[in-house]
Amino acid sequence: MSAQRRGKRGAGKAAPAAPAPGGVPAAPAAPQAPAGPPRLLVRYRKQIAPALQQEFGYGNPMQVPSLEKIVLNIGLGESLQNPKAMENAQRDLATISGQHPVVTKAKRSIAGFKIRRGMAIGVMVTLRGRRMWDFFDRLVNAALPRTRDFQGVSPDAMDERGNYSLGIKEQMLFPEIDYDSIDRARGLGVTIVTSARNKGEARRLLQMLGMPFTGGQDRG
Repeated sequence: MSAQRRGKRGAGKAAPAAPAPGGVPAAPAAPQAPAGPPRLLVRYRKQIAPALQQEFGYGNPMQVPSLEKIVLNIGLGESLQNPKAMENAQRDLATISGQHPVVTKAKRSIAGFKIRRGMAIGVMVTLRGRRMWDFFDRLVNAALPRTRDFQGVSPDAMDERGNYSLGIKEQMLFPEIDYDSIDRARGLGVTIVTSARNKGEARRLLQMLGMPFTGGQDRG
């Protein structure tokens, strides 16, 4: 067989890995270890869930309430006069949540506010899984304590289905936000959706997860 033909037949084969100095083949790169579960989720599984099961007498561990999702939203009435407001709000919410927000649009026209159906009026993001647990951890341990003269949050902002709503006055409370990069202070709404069956169970769950309710209630 000619040298030219042998070269064509071997062209598709990968070259063997070059040996390391001393003639020893180089070891393959170690696979990157996956990130561990969020620290608050670990605490929930090991400490909070068993305590809730004992406190409320659940017969099945699947009955223990937990977080299901967290919804963040920023309303942008100012976008009618400031077209850049939408872009800036999206950037801030993406920085806070670690997830790209979606634009919310008006479902109907409101003449008094010069709003037409389908007009962009805000941005929102829905967090689940790891990002949800990480956000809740940062919310109660980093953002809320930075509020000026902070005395806790109301334990009464809970609906009948066990979902808690909270208003944040300005996005600068989150350490991820660079004060010099924002165009203005904006508030955002936080809705924490739980699997609790009633207000009492939901309130106790959030207390034990670290929500700083007013009234000196136990944080678990």
